[in-house]
Amino acid sequence: MDRLDGLMSGFHKLTREERLERLQRASGLSAGEIDILSGRAPADPAVAEHLIENAVGYFPMPLGVATHFRVDGRDLLIPMAVEETSIIAAASATAKWIRASGSITTWMRGRIIIGQVQLPSVKDVARARRILDEHRDALMALANACVPGLVDRGGGVRDLSVRELPRPESDSGRMLVLHVHCDPVDAMGANLINQVCEALKPAIEDLTGERVGLCILSNLMDGRLAGVEVVVRNVDPTVGRGIEEAWRFAEADPYRACTHNKGILNGVDAVLLATGNDWRAVEAGAHAFAARSGRYAPLSEWRMKGADLVGRMEMPLAVGTVGGVTRVHPTARVCLKLLGAERGDDLARVCAAVGLVQNLGALRALATVGIVRGHMQLHAANLAIAAGAEGPEVARVRDRLVGVLRDEKRITLGQAQAILRSIRVADDAGGTQYA
Repeated sequence: MDRLDGLMSGFHKLTREERLERLQRASGLSAGEIDILSGRAPADPAVAEHLIENAVGYFPMPLGVATHFRVDGRDLLIPMAVEETSIIAAASATAKWIRASGSITTWMRGRIIIGQVQLPSVKDVARARRILDEHRDALMALANACVPGLVDRGGGVRDLSVRELPRPESDSGRMLVLHVHCDPVDAMGANLINQVCEALKPAIEDLTGERVGLCILSNLMDGRLAGVEVVVRNVDPTVGRGIEEAWRFAEADPYRACTHNKGILNGVDAVLLATGNDWRAVEAGAHAFAARSGRYAPLSEWRMKGADLVGRMEMPLAVGTVGGVTRVHPTARVCLKLLGAERGDDLARVCAAVGLVQNLGALRALATVGIVRGHMQLHAANLAIAAGAEGPEVARVRDRLVGVLRDEKRITLGQAQAILRSIRVADDAGGTQYA
């Protein structure tokens, strides 16, 4: 067994302090960085003042680590910030299944993000197009001059293109949109591309004599796609066919496709949140990309090929490892170090891998035992806490609730409260500690 996988074996059964100790041994994080992850180093309220307006404090989100991931032949620990109990468990279990008999391979296709400069009502479209084309090089030079740091890092504006959009029949003009194609290198690039678009506005108005409206990035980053392929070899034919049928359901029905894609984003969003990236922008782009044909569809596909199950996915993933919250938020910095993602492309590929693995875990559950039992088992601790269990009582109530699930399909808060009362009565009467 590999060293990292050995250190992470049984990770979910350890106490939190034991997990932190294992994590430090596996990752090489410093004691101070472990204190940041654990919450022992309190969040600095002064940092919040730089992240949002009217700051009053922090809203802590549970932070965990998904294990058993081997992506492109590299063993990874995946930091995930998420409030749903089943997500990290499903990701880890599915990664372990893939690791035993398959592979996860990723790639990037393109590096370009898009900014839009809108000309809302152009009277002479041919003239405006000609002027923008004639001054293309000068406009690109102007754009790059306003982001010299990005150019020095090897990025910058690579191209300009013009799109024509319809206007209402009552309006005599046509709408033109200048697309600014930019390589943001290792930044997500939103602030950079917005800055570029704003800088182009006066020049475009002077050159064309037309009014410029909005200057803003597009979150449909279809010029920067992260791709992933998962192969699981020698799959039980019944399980494999069930997973393929589940995907075909999503392919046929937008109502199912929406939930199918939500399962993918369960994984993607949790990594983005842990690393200080804009998960809302990625979600918007993912859903728009899923509807690019004019009909909403699943982002991933799953097929049986002989005895092997093969899944593939591409989705827009413009993310960053420099700038913004990734630079300011101490936990995000530690999570990036834990993940070993130095470049934006590295992080995007990992996000895609986690998303597809998460998707496979959900489909596997749906095609076999169903989604409810697994969710309920992991939800048992939440019910124990909601019932009022404290300290060691939480585990005792949880274990009893899991036992109930062996005979029943669901567990309730009322059952958790009854179990807690019985435990406390037994303790008060001097009964066994594990009543």
